[in-house]
Formats: sequence, structure tokens, C-alpha cells
Amino acid sequence: MPRFQYVALDSRGQESSGVLEANTQAEAIAALRQAGYFPKSITEETKSSRKAQKTGGVSATGASAKGLSFNPFQRSTVKGKTLMIFTRQLATLLDAGLPLLRGLTVLAKQEPDPVLRRVIVNLAESVQGGSTFSESLAAHPKIFNKLYVNMVKAGELGGVLELVLTRLAEFHEKAQKTKNKVISAMFYPAIVLLIAVVIMGFLLVFIVPKFEAIFADMLGGRPLPALTVMVINASNLVKDNLVLIVAGIAVLVILFKLIQKTKKGEELIDNIKLHAPLIGDLNRKSAISRFTRTLGTLVTSGVPILQALTITRETAGNVIIANAINKVHDAVKEGESVVAPLETSGVFPPMVISMVDVGEQTGQLPQMLLKIAEVYDDEVDNAVAGLTSLLEPIMIVFLALVVGTIVIALFLPLISIITQMQA
Repeated sequence: MPRFQYVALDSRGQESSGVLEANTQAEAIAALRQAGYFPKSITEETKSSRKAQKTGGVSATGASAKGLSFNPFQRSTVKGKTLMIFTRQLATLLDAGLPLLRGLTVLAKQEPDPVLRRVIVNLAESVQGGSTFSESLAAHPKIFNKLYVNMVKAGELGGVLELVLTRLAEFHEKAQKTKNKVISAMFYPAIVLLIAVVIMGFLLVFIVPKFEAIFADMLGGRPLPALTVMVINASNLVKDNLVLIVAGIAVLVILFKLIQKTKKGEELIDNIKLHAPLIGDLNRKSAISRFTRTLGTLVTSGVPILQALTITRETAGNVIIANAINKVHDAVKEGESVVAPLETSGVFPPMVISMVDVGEQTGQLPQMLLKIAEVYDDEVDNAVAGLTSLLEPIMIVFLALVVGTIVIALFLPLISIITQMQA
């Protein structure tokens, strides 16, 4: 009987490999599925691989059906845009009448991303072996999160997989668009601040010391203006302690990362994000848009409300918002209203609470949640435009003050020297 080498995931997502006997590859996949495993790759054992195992050599159990070897430095995730395009293409193929397996095969052939291409091949093999599409997706948690898997599962149960995939694609498109807007709002001030720091560091380390030597030679020990003395002292401080300053910045970054990993630290940082000057309002609106769109999309697709709240909590991206969603989950579990815990959290504005209340009273909560998401998408647009228009002059003035102060401090003694030479 043929022997098959396999790599599979168990119910906890742990990877295991081994060899089993079966008449065909399909029977081997079915046997693994019956044992509670999700096959990633399964290949028939050849004489050369048996010989390699007996002699202690490396076999191909870690390889895919195409013979790709395992690489510890290999990327295991895909970009959100890449996943969005895959979802949209698969939804289009299914809507055109192609079977799921055929659609996956077509996409695997034309997918340019090597990681996603391997995953699509594994998905096709798993579906061909008798697994449902949602079970196959669950075997790749680094690429398909719980929101994705549960929406597909709901689509399978309701017989509307192509519709759910279309909603998923729209969800990812809008979420990516909102994320890009927030990043673009932060990008400009970050670049200006970085340029200001680089210019200031260059002037203090390389330019100011040369002017200090010129002043010492030409002024003959006469006192310098107070502003010039301050800049020269700052230059000496930076130049003499450059290694300590760089090490201090590195320590602060590491300390920030360590604090962020603690529960209290993460809550503190996320709370600051929601209440910080200038960017706090933008972060809050973006988080509310994400929460309402995720929950609305899940419930509209047929996911039960409690399960949808659990998934939304895990994908909230902010601990404060996640804690508020957890209170909503507990209230709904006890048969209470959604509105009360949202109101007591202090995170959501009155307009959101009022619209959720109306949606709950009229039995149109999913539609109302999606409407709130659309409203807050516009709010994010306005916030980004307002923040950009406000930050541009502020950062320009900041850059001018930093560079201008150093330049003026260096030119004041030069004016004194020129006046002396003319006299």
C-alpha cells in the first residue's frame, strides 16, 4: 500500500508531520480529517525519501506538493491589499458560476504573491479532500483571521458564499482606505520632525564647532552673545555625549515596547491614543468606524451576535474599545440592551449611542451599524483634512524656529566681527 508523508495542523493550530498508509492521496487526506487534523501538504513517499529517512537524511515532509522546502526566514503573512484582491477575485469567480475548487485553482495559477499562492494551493487540496472552505481557511490563522473565517462559515451555512466574500472584500477595501488616511495624516508631521532633528543634529555636531573655533580666533576672548553661548553649549553637550544620547533613545524605545506588552501599559497607551491632543479625535473616530463596520458586517452576514461581538473585540485594535465591547457582550449574554454598556463606557459619542438605540428598537441594528461606519468614514476624512491643514503651518514654523535659532546664534558674533573690521 502506498505511503504518504504529511504536514498537518491540529485543532490548536500546532503543526505535526508523519507518514500514513492509504490507497490514494484523497483517502490519506480524508483519514487525516477524520482524525481531527487540517492537512497542509501531503505527498506520496518515494524510494529516495524512504532511503533518506533510513540514513538520517532530510525528507520532503516539510515541503509542499510542488517540492518547496521549509525556510525559517520565509514570510508567512500577506499584505492586506493582497488579501483584499484575492477575496474580490474569488467572489467574482463564484458569482460567475465557477465551483469553489475551480475558482481556487484559477487564482493559484495567476497569484503573483508566492506566500498566498502556496496557501491557495493548500486550500484547494483541503477542499478537494472533503474539508469545508471555512475549515481550510482556519488552518492558516496568520493570513485569515477569525473575522474572515467566521464570515465564510456563515456564508457556507446560508448558501451565500459569493455574497459574503463580496462583503468581505468591501470590508477590507474600506478598512484599508481608512487606515491609509490615518497613516497619511501622521506621515507628514513625522517626516518634518525627522528632518528637523537631522538638520539640528548636523548643525550642532559638525557646523557649530567650526564656528566656535573661528570666534575664538577672531574675537580674542571677548564674550559672545547669550544666544550663541547657549547654542555652543548645546553643541558640546550633543557632541560629547552622542553615544549616550543614541543609547538613551534606544533604551526608551525598548522600554516603551516592554510597557506596551503589559496589560496596564497597553491600556495606558491606548487611552492616550484616544485622548491625545490633535490626533486623539482622529484615532477615536477611526476606532469607532472599525468597530461598527466589523460588527455590522458580521451580523449582516449571519454570524450570531454573541460570536460577532467576540470577534469584534479581538479585532478592535484598541484595549479601551475592546473592554467596552466586552461589557456589551456580557450585557447581551444576560439578555440586556446593547445601548446601556456603550453609554457607560464613556468611549462612544452620544450620536453613536442614539443611532444604535434606534437600530435596536427598530430591529435594524446591523444596517444602522454600517450606516454609522459610513458616517464616521466621512468624519475621518474631515479630521484628516483638518489635521493636515493645521499641522502643516505648525511644523513649518517649528522647523524654521529650530534652524533659524541656530543660524541667528552663529551670525550674531559675525556681525560684531564685521563691525570691528570696518572700524
